Amino acid sequence: MTQGAGQDPVERTATLRDFRVPPYARVPVQGHPAEPPAAPVPPTAPVPPADPTLQLGTRPAAFPDPVGFPAPGARQEPATHQEPPAHPEPLARPEPAAYPAPAPLPEAPAPYAEPGVTVTAAHSGGYPDEFPDGYTPTARDLPVIQRGDTLQVPVAPAAAPAPAPAGDGPGPLYVVGDVHGYLDELLAALRAQGLVDENGGWAAGNARLWFLGDFTDRGPDGIGVIDLVMRLSAEAAAAGGYCKALMGNHELLLIGAKRFGDTPVNSGAGTATFQAAWLLNGGQKHDMDRLQDVHLQWMSRLDAVVHEDGHLLLHSDTTAYLDYGQTIEDVNETVHEILRRNDADEVWDLFRKFTKRFAFRDESGPQAVQELLGTYGGSRVVHGHSPIPYLLGQVGTEDGEEDSRPAVDGPHVYADGLAIAMDGGVTMAGKLLVVQLPLGD
Repeated sequence: MTQGAGQDPVERTATLRDFRVPPYARVPVQGHPAEPPAAPVPPTAPVPPADPTLQLGTRPAAFPDPVGFPAPGARQEPATHQEPPAHPEPLARPEPAAYPAPAPLPEAPAPYAEPGVTVTAAHSGGYPDEFPDGYTPTARDLPVIQRGDTLQVPVAPAAAPAPAPAGDGPGPLYVVGDVHGYLDELLAALRAQGLVDENGGWAAGNARLWFLGDFTDRGPDGIGVIDLVMRLSAEAAAAGGYCKALMGNHELLLIGAKRFGDTPVNSGAGTATFQAAWLLNGGQKHDMDRLQDVHLQWMSRLDAVVHEDGHLLLHSDTTAYLDYGQTIEDVNETVHEILRRNDADEVWDLFRKFTKRFAFRDESGPQAVQELLGTYGGSRVVHGHSPIPYLLGQVGTEDGEEDSRPAVDGPHVYADGLAIAMDGGVTMAGKLLVVQLPLGD
């Protein structure tokens, strides 16, 4: 979908430059000031009401006022400069066109209802009035992480030099753990590695960058994260490198919530809907409101697993990928085909399996990793999904006390050195990890 006629003016940000990239990548980043409108509006124009649904200290996106256009036949000033005659005659000008009356704004949305609270007013975006009887989507493989437990961590804006080009071959390889809507933390981490400049533009030449999935939910600006990754993909390709992304379980959750809403799906844990599961697992209303077809199409085409430089990259620490094919190509094609068929039960089963975790953590972990590596290739698995404090057994749930949460300094290597965990737990006051591979261990 291209920003164009019939839509609001494109918002721009003070920190992301306007590059010559496809129009779909030039979309607003929530939480940054927008440029002023092209023309003033009448002083009586109503001001949009504050959105009471924003959580986690998010800032409402700037809403530019409607831009006035001259009436048909009104004289336009020429763009080129002309010297005036020695004795100019007064030039009759038509009266300025009157501004049309602004269209009435929609009513403010009803307040957000936390999980388990009955909603008495209708919500935009398909919010359920109440959860179905017997709804238990988190009883099996769906750990609930409450949005009220997430904290935003301070970020350091220090930037590192851009990675040096690696001759004529491929550039250095970087991976990014789960982002979950923390756009400012992502930009700071990318700058610290020299991958983007101070304005958020690609600065790494032919470097290769892989995101391991989970761009949205829980944090303040999931759609802004997707927009950034889409834009960096275009800029990196133009510079001789690339920026790519994998499919995470939260991408499947967001796709399902948008496509299927509160349609019941078959679940071994009871009655379930994508809409309710999305809300329970940190879905943000302002992300759903800004979700466009271009975002859905981009997410639906993401691969589930790739092989890079001896590393098997995937989102979830599970062997469930083996259920979808014996080669990387088969797995990715099967996942794409499931999304193309658009069957709610099939997509739910895919989401449920990609939500499993901890397959590599216990005594049988090395064997599970070897099963994946023996099937798909590579010498190490690199994954996100399970926060490192969980894997270390130091934090059982994300609703623990703040002073009990361990610091995360970098990736966690485990399973006899065969697995690298990249989810630093940014949603639990941890760290958003951007790391160059191979690790220097």
